[in-house]
Amino acid sequence: MAVGPQALEAVGPSGAGRLARLREWWEQEEVFGYGLILPALALLVALVAFPFGMAIYFSLSDYWVGSPGGFVGLANYREILGNDIFRQTVQNSFVFTAIALTLKTVLGVWLAVLLARPVRFKRLIRGAVLLPFVIPTALSTLGWLWMFDSLYSVVNWTGIRFGLISAPGPNWLGQASYAMAAVIIVNVWRGLPFFAITTLAGLVAVPKEYYEAAEVDGAGAWSRFWLVTLPLLKPVLAVVILFSTIFTFGDFNIVYVLTRGGPMNTTHLFATLAYQVGLSGGNLGQGAAIALFIFPLLGAVVFFQLRFIRKD
Repeated sequence: MAVGPQALEAVGPSGAGRLARLREWWEQEEVFGYGLILPALALLVALVAFPFGMAIYFSLSDYWVGSPGGFVGLANYREILGNDIFRQTVQNSFVFTAIALTLKTVLGVWLAVLLARPVRFKRLIRGAVLLPFVIPTALSTLGWLWMFDSLYSVVNWTGIRFGLISAPGPNWLGQASYAMAAVIIVNVWRGLPFFAITTLAGLVAVPKEYYEAAEVDGAGAWSRFWLVTLPLLKPVLAVVILFSTIFTFGDFNIVYVLTRGGPMNTTHLFATLAYQVGLSGGNLGQGAAIALFIFPLLGAVVFFQLRFIRKD
């Protein structure tokens, strides 16, 4: 906020004094620092804090679309805890997250090790690996919806051709176990690039001297991975697993596009059930309660993960 001599003369002695004091006040370290973070703080309040506060208000009232309702306390939480569909959703969420996260961890580390090797067109291959993560989720999931179609399934056709399954093949989105497998496959396919590229960033930072010393000591490729690579990757893996847990636990697009939570509510997650109850069904109070129920569960998971990281 620079003020030139000509500007000071134009505003007069009293105005120049006020501008000088204003400039002196603005250039104070604490004032200038708060001024820099004020826009980000305003965005957080408008886009995060205010919607979160409204969700808490809705969850504590019998709020319906078009009907504000009144305060009911924890009645919505008691109702959803007594709902069989909600209990099934809690189980689905943990099963979905555990299996998908395990697959992304194992396959992500394996893919990162492959991408770290010196091969031709390495940069092009790394860019191609990112495509599933870059493509909009709804658009890419529509492609998987066609691939899992009960009549024209490319997955079934390929499996039958290679003798992996018998004709006509499973109804991927119409049977409970296959539907859960389908949404897990798509989630892993989409989340694997993020896991692999982030792990690759940590992998290329490992000093080559460690590998050379291990090789001199007679360690093979597998021993070098377990004794050198994996221990040095633990801090990176811990952060990636933490973020991947949050993204997977709160997934919405994949499940909504593929199954809408079916068949028979066997693939519902917190986000899809909250959408169905709160927006499609109009019961904003219970929908908000379902959406907020994810926070203590996710908070407990994150707490134990962070505790494990500190202990390690």
